[in-house]
Amino acid sequence: MKLSTRSLIAPVAALVMAVAVLSGCSGAGPDTAYGKEAPAPGLDDPAKKDIAMQLVSSAENSSLDWKSQYKYIEDIDDGRGYTAGIIGFCSGTGDMRRVVERYAKARPGNPLERFRPALRAVEGTDAHTGLGRPFTAAWADAAGDAAFRSAQDAERDASYFGPAVAQAKADGLGALGQFIYYDAYVMHGSADADGTVGFRTMRRHALAKARTPAQGGAEVAYLDAFLDARIAAMRKEPSHTDTSRIETAQRVFVRQGKLGLETPLSWKVYGDSYRIESP
Repeated sequence: MKLSTRSLIAPVAALVMAVAVLSGCSGAGPDTAYGKEAPAPGLDDPAKKDIAMQLVSSAENSSLDWKSQYKYIEDIDDGRGYTAGIIGFCSGTGDMRRVVERYAKARPGNPLERFRPALRAVEGTDAHTGLGRPFTAAWADAAGDAAFRSAQDAERDASYFGPAVAQAKADGLGALGQFIYYDAYVMHGSADADGTVGFRTMRRHALAKARTPAQGGAEVAYLDAFLDARIAAMRKEPSHTDTSRIETAQRVFVRQGKLGLETPLSWKVYGDSYRIESP
């Protein structure tokens, strides 16, 4: 309603201001209404998750094009049998079998399904028994099926991405810390195995040196302690002695203070340079 006299303007304006203050309504949401910034996006934000996948792909596949890695499969002689797919699922560790089982549920009778017994039999070894060329060819061919790509995505999220991000958030870490946890999950798994050190042990060693932000500690100091623990773990495995994915990538981001994994990001892995520009 349009006011017709100046005498009504001041009282009405005062009333409107009072209602706005009491209701917290400023058109910007409850956080900004009280002078609080909205939480920074975590690694589960789609844009941040894509950055995480590019970072992992630079180390696992020497490429930022992670979406072209669904078909990848080879034995890289690390004692884990075949390594394959978007994060390096392994025949020797069980996650490759779980991908194939997820695919079988979505697409019964697919060409990979017949290899399930062989995949179960080779777990814990680097053997190719019952697999070989027929299996690797079937894996690469299956990458053309959206259901197979979804099976890889689901296994990544269930066994690696989801648990890593949840623990990092509980520890009070931002997107960079969440990625650091995730990358450790991808390479080492959550628990220790023969001759390896898993994520839980790395975190325990880091906690012996620094407190998490959730415990009142400084985020940079804690991340440095965790990366130190991870490097120590990597050096115990002959196939992972190159620590450039830490020292010339993740450690660089920590030093730059990019705790929210802000772009642009520049890093090196195995001597190769990579960059993700700002959106």
